[in-house]
Amino acid sequence: MSSTIVDKGLLFTLDGSSDVPFYRQIIHHIEWAILSGKLVTGERLPTIRALAIELKINPNTIAKAYAELELKKFVVTQVGSGTYVASRKPAANNDEREIKVALIIARYFKELEALGIEHSEISNLLLSFKEDNRI
Repeated sequence: MSSTIVDKGLLFTLDGSSDVPFYRQIIHHIEWAILSGKLVTGERLPTIRALAIELKINPNTIAKAYAELELKKFVVTQVGSGTYVASRKPAANNDEREIKVALIIARYFKELEALGIEHSEISNLLLSFKEDNRI
């Protein structure tokens, strides 16, 4: 089972069949949104209650994810006001960054393989995507 929510242009997908706990999946989605610029400094995250209702999960799961994001300096919580993207992006150390990049690339290859795309086609797809999207 997976739940999806679109909020502020973000797509939260929680996969119940994954070995990754929901709170970790939420952390990964929010970290990625911040690091990729989809969430910007000062932007308010959905409330714990609202996100829990939309995702149909326990609010404590959301609270745990937000607490860990705060410890990692990705967000700040203002009591009575909400949780906001921190004023500066945390500097991930090189090891952490390399691990995240490796995970993203591995997932990317698996998804392309599932679509029947050969490894030899991948570089052409990337170049075409880059040209079409002016990245």
